[in-house]
Amino acid sequence: MKEKNKRMKKINILLILAASMAYPLIAQQNASPRIILNSAVDSACYAIGINYGTGLGEQMKSFPGGEANLNALAEGFVRAITGDFEALLIEPDEAQAFLQSYIMDATVKEAEAAKEEENRFLVENKNREGVITTESGLQYKIITQGEGDKPTIDDRVTVNYTGVLLDGTVFDSSERHGEPLTIGITQVISGWTELLQLIPVGSKCITWIPAELGYGAQGAGQAIKPNTMLIYEIELLNIEK
Repeated sequence: MKEKNKRMKKINILLILAASMAYPLIAQQNASPRIILNSAVDSACYAIGINYGTGLGEQMKSFPGGEANLNALAEGFVRAITGDFEALLIEPDEAQAFLQSYIMDATVKEAEAAKEEENRFLVENKNREGVITTESGLQYKIITQGEGDKPTIDDRVTVNYTGVLLDGTVFDSSERHGEPLTIGITQVISGWTELLQLIPVGSKCITWIPAELGYGAQGAGQAIKPNTMLIYEIELLNIEK
């Protein structure tokens, strides 16, 4: 029930964002002249469009099921807000239920496809030279072998890291944050917790973390979708006992 409520909240936010962005899309499509801001109210409404439109543009890039049709989104909004209900292709009282069903179905299909892709990759990858596979399914390869101590479950560590998806998309890195990460061994995903106890200080490695050792069926934000395998390059710099 909690997960369903989260999905519904996300759907509602998406609808609000879509509505805020739709009118400028229609205006552009019809080659209409740019709007003139004649009052503070006009400017405030325009600012709302900017704020929500910017967020919507990013969210629609990861819309489940395929590339989002922004023209369809814009037309549906304009028809509804102007009261032109007879021209709508989906009845207003059916729209929310349809969207909920669509997003749930599309998300499930994407998660299943991601799991199949992960399984294929890990089966092939485990046979590559230097790749070690643990009992949990974690895979890693040492790039530089360190000579320091290995962390324990109670330690904090300092690391440089870069996280990428299977398609090569970088979703996070210590460089992006401007400094190495210092964090407790148990404050990270289980794939990290396991790996960091296997390598000594000074080591650099690449690790392939199955979804169940990462963010699982829930995913994390827009970048890490459900059942997404994660690839990290990690350099263990220091241990804080």
